Amino acid sequence: MQRLIGEGRERGKRAVAAAALGIILGCFRCASKPVAQAYVDHVPDAVQHGVRNIVQNLKEPAIAVNDLLQGNVKKAWQSVQRLAVNTTVGAAGVVDVAKKLGLPPHNADFGETLAVWGVKEGPFVELPLFGPSNPRDAIGAVVDLAMNPLTFVGGPPATYAAVAAGSADVVETRAQHLKDLDDLERNSLDYYAELRSVYRQHRDAEIAAVKAPAEQQAQQPQPQPSQPPPQQGQQPVQGRVDLTYPDNKP
Repeated sequence: MQRLIGEGRERGKRAVAAAALGIILGCFRCASKPVAQAYVDHVPDAVQHGVRNIVQNLKEPAIAVNDLLQGNVKKAWQSVQRLAVNTTVGAAGVVDVAKKLGLPPHNADFGETLAVWGVKEGPFVELPLFGPSNPRDAIGAVVDLAMNPLTFVGGPPATYAAVAAGSADVVETRAQHLKDLDDLERNSLDYYAELRSVYRQHRDAEIAAVKAPAEQQAQQPQPQPSQPPPQQGQQPVQGRVDLTYPDNKP
């Protein structure tokens, strides 16, 4: 009897969770999709490109910090250079001048950093406006937002600019995946399960790409210390050439 009651409670919890998730997904699609679609349809491509560059430029400090925390000094220095070039020559990041100079953009976030440190992702969650995620990446997103340079400026103008940049990032990200999400919803029997699977595969690929350079560096053979040349009367070590001169002194 207790087992039946426990199974009934579990089914009830699943039903409530499914209903709540359905409401969240519905609100997410209803709120974000029309805005993203209007953004794509009515905002000129040049403006979209400029917005994308500004958002990327504001992310560069967080990217540089996460690169360092992940042990990738070369990429961190690249992000610092991109920030310096695009903020000055690129008109506060509107134009990606650094890319033309051979400094292409890349992404690194604190969720990836936690994954590199061995933190598990936890259960899949669907965050309103932000979309699919997990507890590890949700914490990482909060940390990355805290590293936005506008948060250190202070004052209402900087606050409004930070909110505008964050909103633009959400809309821009949703706009880039409009067709993908529509196709996924149209062709999948279980949209939630398929979305979870696609998100995890994509995220695992990103984290694997971050871990690969460090693992390759750790697997590289260390140089062997050079051996001193053999003394007179000793046989040379196998694989080495004896370049010592014999002592012909009487």
